[in-house]
Amino acid sequence: MRLTQDPIQVLLIFAKEDSQSDGFWWACDRAGYRCNIARTPESALECFLDKHHEIIVIDHRQSRNFDAEAVCRSIRATNPSEHTVILAVVSQASDDHEEASVLPLLHAGFNRRFMENSSIIACYNELIQIEHGEVRSQFKLRACNSVFTALDHCHEAIEITSDDHVIQIHRIHRDSGDNSQTEPHSFRHKSRRKESIDVKSISSRGSDAPSLQNRRYPSMARIHSMTIEAPITKVINIINAAQENSPVTVAEALDRVLEILRTTELYSPQLGTKDEDPHTSDLVGGLMTDGLRRLSGNEYVFTKNVHHSHSHLSMPITINDVPPSIAQLLDNEESWDFNIFELEAVTHKRPLVYLGLKVFSRFGVCEFLNCTETTLRAWLQVIEANYHSSNAYHNSTHAADVLHATAFFLGKERVKGSLDQLDEVAALIAATVHDVDHPGRTNSFLCNAGSELAVLYNDTAVLESHHTALAFQLTVKDTKCNIFKNIDRNHYRTLRQAIIDMVLATEMTKHFEHVNKFVNSINKPLAAESEGSDCECNPTGKNFPENQILIKRMMIKCADVANPCRPLDLCIEWAGRISEEYFAQTDEEKRQGLPVVMPVFDRNTCSIPKSQISFIDYFITDMFDAWDAFAHLPALMQHLADNYKHWKTLDDLKCKTLRLPSDS
Repeated sequence: MRLTQDPIQVLLIFAKEDSQSDGFWWACDRAGYRCNIARTPESALECFLDKHHEIIVIDHRQSRNFDAEAVCRSIRATNPSEHTVILAVVSQASDDHEEASVLPLLHAGFNRRFMENSSIIACYNELIQIEHGEVRSQFKLRACNSVFTALDHCHEAIEITSDDHVIQIHRIHRDSGDNSQTEPHSFRHKSRRKESIDVKSISSRGSDAPSLQNRRYPSMARIHSMTIEAPITKVINIINAAQENSPVTVAEALDRVLEILRTTELYSPQLGTKDEDPHTSDLVGGLMTDGLRRLSGNEYVFTKNVHHSHSHLSMPITINDVPPSIAQLLDNEESWDFNIFELEAVTHKRPLVYLGLKVFSRFGVCEFLNCTETTLRAWLQVIEANYHSSNAYHNSTHAADVLHATAFFLGKERVKGSLDQLDEVAALIAATVHDVDHPGRTNSFLCNAGSELAVLYNDTAVLESHHTALAFQLTVKDTKCNIFKNIDRNHYRTLRQAIIDMVLATEMTKHFEHVNKFVNSINKPLAAESEGSDCECNPTGKNFPENQILIKRMMIKCADVANPCRPLDLCIEWAGRISEEYFAQTDEEKRQGLPVVMPVFDRNTCSIPKSQISFIDYFITDMFDAWDAFAHLPALMQHLADNYKHWKTLDDLKCKTLRLPSDS
């Protein structure tokens, strides 16, 4: 048990300031103590009852200002003074007088006598000796009292060991009646754990402490009997128990495990030497943080186009009225190699409405929501109108691409068997709205610029929170496009929560947390099951809502960044678009004097192949390996390998562009 104590508090009681009071004041400052000065007995007692000082220094040299011994006795009459050391400052004895006895001082309640000496070092030495002597002894005594009081009211078996792991006390609580057994022992403990408890400020100060403690014990016992342990607490307790009879090497390894588990960033990997690459660092910094503190007064407020009136939209079309050129393209929408850019071109940058009508029809969304196709068309048009066509990457074509990937994943056998129809509908809606009103800038940029959205969402998941909030605002504000108007409240709440959860999962700061949870909760049990182990779990069953949530998060995450797994031509186009958007952000950061979040994305110096290699290495490979192990996606993994080879070839040739000049 490690005891830690707050800084020592010292009370100086001097009627007036002189060299002696100054000496103690500066000695306290040098020792790092907290110091108070009182000029009268009344203020001294009031200050002590408020602060509970460990050391009190009383001026005993003159009696005309106050009676030092009476002051000491008044302090000793209070309960907190039990653990306080009181020092009397007395005058130097003259050569012709015999030194006075200390007994009167001791009878008055003083612990020590200090011969008048205004030297700071003399005062300092006196205080240090008191701290290392009486004060520390009193502190340990208070700690022991606290421990034995806790033992007396504990319902568990307790062992207390010395620093070298020799058991000092072994106590067993008997449940029948008040019979408990406390046995002193002296044998070496097998555990190698150095510490198991931190005790900070173990003291019961204040005159009413005993009555307060007596009132607290029954309620504390009830609290300890509650089964409200967090899962991580249970894990730590299991490891602690496993250490008890483990060999030294295993116990030490488990110590390290416990250290890791007690950190806050359990899922964020630390960049090793192999990852110390500017492209990787900039991608991680730009995508996995919410920005630095603002360094300028510039504000970035992007223009919102949320006020489009429906009259400005063209008349809705029906699925049967789709022009032949578009219909022909949509015939192939179930294929992974579907070319979204061709659909973008023939629809004049409105691919989301057309693809949405086809996909939502295939999955029976209107039937599930009990809404008409007219309402769905109006909703798709409103959502697409609130994507920014001026963005190079985050526009409605990207949303349509993510919708296409999500629909493709929902068609895979294991995914289909793991999710309910509500999950499917939620996933398709989430994919459609996941980047609505995206300004073409990262969260880090918005936080650094002090944007309205960053202020509104407290610099946390700014864009993702905005996308979900705006999507529901746009949906429910007009009955003509409210696709949720005919479903009951419970279904709506469940659907809404699922949509919000999936959109928020696309925020990159928790990327590794989502991936690791999927691997540990889905992939590993599935692998154990396929290897014929005794595991009886069903990691993909519909009876496990937690697993369904993990699957949906992983699905939309993979759909959101599936560009490196598309056919090469599509992959190259997406790489060019995202690079252009990052270039534009860097340009604006420089213009506004903001921190440059991703310096490598300078249009004059950036190597696009290097940026793609870093993105695939750091974010894509592990995630798609895990998703492929669950959903079985051999075509995607082959595209990923081919595309990675393309970027490596360009990088090896020192080419910084999307293609070799001869291929352009």
